[in-house]
Amino acid sequence: MIPDQPLRWLLSFVLLCFLTNTPAQLSAQSPTTLRVLSYNIHYGQGTDGIYDLERIARVIVAAKPDVVALQEVDVMVQRSGKVHQAQRLAELTGMAVRYGPTQHYQGGLFGNAVMTRMPIEDVRIQPLPYTDATEQLTTYPRGAIAVVVQSPQGQPVRFISTHFQHNVPGDRVAEADAVNGFFATDNVPTVLAGDMNAVPGSKPIEILESRWKNAIDSEAAPSAPSPKPTVRIDYIFYRGETLKMVHSEVIDDGLASDHRPVLSVFELGK
Repeated sequence: MIPDQPLRWLLSFVLLCFLTNTPAQLSAQSPTTLRVLSYNIHYGQGTDGIYDLERIARVIVAAKPDVVALQEVDVMVQRSGKVHQAQRLAELTGMAVRYGPTQHYQGGLFGNAVMTRMPIEDVRIQPLPYTDATEQLTTYPRGAIAVVVQSPQGQPVRFISTHFQHNVPGDRVAEADAVNGFFATDNVPTVLAGDMNAVPGSKPIEILESRWKNAIDSEAAPSAPSPKPTVRIDYIFYRGETLKMVHSEVIDDGLASDHRPVLSVFELGK
């Protein structure tokens, strides 16, 4: 049976709505909000000594992030039960994940990760400079993982998770310089997040701030140690004209990890 004229008009209108509600058309809407979380998860071990990824996942989900930068992530490591922590957290949060190992450890891998709800277009795992360990000095290889996603507006945005050296000040300076050289020389809107092991006003932070904006709350609230934090060492930085920071906070959780997560909210323009 051939639909009558009013019904044909209605079907055409509905079809037009579906055709126009495409990513290409949605990209004309501006701005879009992006919620970015940075979290050193201490390989899933809470301040009570218990390994509990479900607890970590609950903290993440409560923050409602679009992108999460994770540090101290174990994959098949003996101490944390030989669990692929990056994959498991992705399952628990309903996000995609990419893992950037920095070293072998106890039969598995240890490193950084990025989780996101947006389509992933590219991944880069970048080693960073560090001082080799000796019998007198315990150090760890350092690196960054950079994930390029497609924003809701159809534009590429890069998110980086990194973790600077904990006990060699010169390494942190070299790592900050290296991050600037690797990721602050193009026009791709970029968010850099991680545990920098450096306080506000220190040389590594000054180096980063020479090329990035610091998405820090006005109080520069401390982020570690999580039960009663005294120092700010976890950060989110950003660069690119389309990114505008509208909110930043340290999330009040002193149990799931020895660091508190840091959240920044951005408006992403065209």
